[in-house]
Amino acid sequence: MQIRADQLDAQLARGLKSLYTIHGDEPLLAQEAGDAIRAAARAAGYGERKVFTVSGAHFDWSGVLGAAQAMSLFAERQLIEIRIPSGKPGKDGGEALQAYCERLSDDVLTLVQLPRLDWQQVKAAWFNALDAAGTTVRVETLERKALPAWLAQRLARQGQRVQSGEAGQRTLAFFADRVEGNLLAAHQELHKLALLHPAGELSFGQVEAAVLDVARYDIAKLAEAVWSGQVARALRMLDGLQAEGEAAVLVHWSLADDVRTLVRARSALDDGKPLPLALREARAWGAKEKLFERVLPLLAERQLAQLVAAASVCDGIVKGLKHPQWPREPWSALRRLVLMTLQLTAPQAPRAPLRLALQA
Repeated sequence: MQIRADQLDAQLARGLKSLYTIHGDEPLLAQEAGDAIRAAARAAGYGERKVFTVSGAHFDWSGVLGAAQAMSLFAERQLIEIRIPSGKPGKDGGEALQAYCERLSDDVLTLVQLPRLDWQQVKAAWFNALDAAGTTVRVETLERKALPAWLAQRLARQGQRVQSGEAGQRTLAFFADRVEGNLLAAHQELHKLALLHPAGELSFGQVEAAVLDVARYDIAKLAEAVWSGQVARALRMLDGLQAEGEAAVLVHWSLADDVRTLVRARSALDDGKPLPLALREARAWGAKEKLFERVLPLLAERQLAQLVAAASVCDGIVKGLKHPQWPREPWSALRRLVLMTLQLTAPQAPRAPLRLALQA
């Protein structure tokens, strides 16, 4: 049975299962889910704990299988943790996990911890065995739009809150901008506020003075901001990626690849194919499909051709070439390319000629 991380507490309150599997790439939420299961296990009398970390293809699974069958020396019940940092137990490990699931005991509670899994791993026999034998907790990445509400909930846990109305929303938005993509640091900043200020209402000034800029960005999130037409966020993320030492060529490749995808989808759309089919044929799936559903109707063939030309010029600049009408510095050229794209994709943005963006 699969549940979200925010459903775990309610599930634990109804009683413990013999097996829990946690998988996802948000360290704070995965850690908290594991802590909740351990606390519930201690309260239920699982007094002994054994931890196995699977490292490499030559890990000896016999110890894991033996531990599950052995009687505890110090307690009536025991908690066994199996940590697989790579998410790949291998052939022997996969078979061992399936065998393990067939031998579950009421006196042993097992916690399996995995990173984010791809679609092939999720369909693997060993993962299906884990899922069928117990409860699987999906730790999903917290999206930017959900971050202010998450921060408000965490503040409430420690007896604090922001002002009501627009002032409070502004405070939460500022807080979210400072910690986006870095929930572990967000957790630390929340605790800092609890130490600095008593329970009650926090002003914008108090949050602004206390919260450090610990946001972490990735290229995929930058592309999401660009194609969502979020001007301020896209530019802030571009600056953040530069400060973090990301390679300009990788940032350009991501944006240019999206432009090429839109060109293919636009061509299919102009041939009379419906929008969903045009996007599938252009290999736009998942989150990109939703973003491009909004963007594609805004972009005519001529405008996409201009973006392709701009991306081509930018490609040369990030690889060391020069252009008389473009900045020489790669990140400045990327900023111009982003601005040109945003000029066409931002909601209610005027569809002005791209030459205006060239002067930005």
